[in-house]
Amino acid sequence: MTEFERQTDIGPPHYEQFLPEIIKKNYGKWDYHEIIKPGVMVHVAESGDKLFTVRAASPRLLAITSIRKFCDIADKYCDGHLRWTSRNNIEFLLTDESKIEPLIKEIEAYGFPIGGLGAELSNIVHTQGWVHCHSSASDASGVVKCVMDELFPYFSGEKHLPAKTRIAYACCLNMCGAVHCSDIAILGVHTRAPVINHDDLPKMCEIPTLVASCPTGAIRPATVDGKPSVEIVEEQCMYCGNCYTVCPACTINNADTDGISIWVGGKVSNSRVAPKFSKLAVPFIPNNPPRWPEVVKAVKNIVETYAANARKHERMGEWIDRIGWPKFFELIGQPFTKYHIDDFKHAGETFMRTAQLRH
Repeated sequence: MTEFERQTDIGPPHYEQFLPEIIKKNYGKWDYHEIIKPGVMVHVAESGDKLFTVRAASPRLLAITSIRKFCDIADKYCDGHLRWTSRNNIEFLLTDESKIEPLIKEIEAYGFPIGGLGAELSNIVHTQGWVHCHSSASDASGVVKCVMDELFPYFSGEKHLPAKTRIAYACCLNMCGAVHCSDIAILGVHTRAPVINHDDLPKMCEIPTLVASCPTGAIRPATVDGKPSVEIVEEQCMYCGNCYTVCPACTINNADTDGISIWVGGKVSNSRVAPKFSKLAVPFIPNNPPRWPEVVKAVKNIVETYAANARKHERMGEWIDRIGWPKFFELIGQPFTKYHIDDFKHAGETFMRTAQLRH
C-alpha cells in the first residue's frame, strides 16, 4: 500500500494508519474470501496470507464498559484490530486461526452472539426511537429487540435464507436508518398533522424559520387571536416532524395515531440488477409496546415467505420483481390498498408504463 503523506492537519486522520499490517501488505491484492462457519470469514491474499473475520452483533446503544470490553478482547486476540459495520455488527480481525474459537467463546460468554455473514440475516440497523429522538413515531430499540428475538435463527446460521438479508428500522420518515435501501424496512409513521399551541409559539419559535422548515410548504404565517402564529394546510403535510424540530409548539407525536409501516425490496448492491428503493408493503400497524406482536408477526411472515419461495442468491426485491407485486401481496396475505399507490409528484418516473403485469 502506498504511503500517504498528509499535507494538512484539517479533517480526520487518514484511515491507513488504523489498518492491520496484513491489510496494508496485501492492499488491493486479495484473491478470494469464503465463509468458514456462521459468523467467521477468511480473506486469502495472492501472497497466501489469510485474514480471519469474526462477526458479532451489538445492540447499537452500548455502554462505555461494553466498548472497553470489546477493545480488551481485541487486544487479547487481534492485536487491537476490530471495527463496527454500518449495521452495528462488531468485526474482530485476526491472523492466527488458532485464536478463533477462544475468541468466539469469550464474546459469547460476554453475551453477544456470533453470526450474520453470507446468506443470513445481518444485525438490524436502527435509529434512536423513544430513548432519545424527539420526533419518533415509535420506539426503535424495543421494536428491533422483539423482531430479532423471533428472527435470531436466521442470524446465527441455524436457519438459512436465499441471499443476504438486511433489515432496517427508522422511527420516523426522516429516516436516520437505512430504510430506503434495505430488503425489509420498518418505519415509524405519523398520520396526523402537528397540533399548534398558539399561546406558546410566539414565545418559543421564530416564525420565518418555522415556515422555511416545511419541505412541502404546508406551513403559512397567520394571526390567531391577535397573536402572530402559523397555520398548517393538512392536505400538504407529509407528517415528517421537521417543524417540531425547530419549534416545540408544533407537536407531532400522538399516541393514538402514530404507528409503524413495513417496506420491502430495497438494496444497495449492484449485483445482478441495479440498486433498488424500498416500496410499501404494510401501510400501518398501531403501536403495541412493549413487544409489538403485530409488527413481529408481519416481518416474520415476510421473511419466511421469502425464504420458502425465492431462488438461491435472489435478494428480496429481485424475487418480488420476478413473481410480480400482485403475487407477492397474495403470498404474504396483505391486501393492496390505495395507500400503496405512490402519489408523490415525481413518482411517475417510476411507474410501469406497459400493460404487461406479472400475476
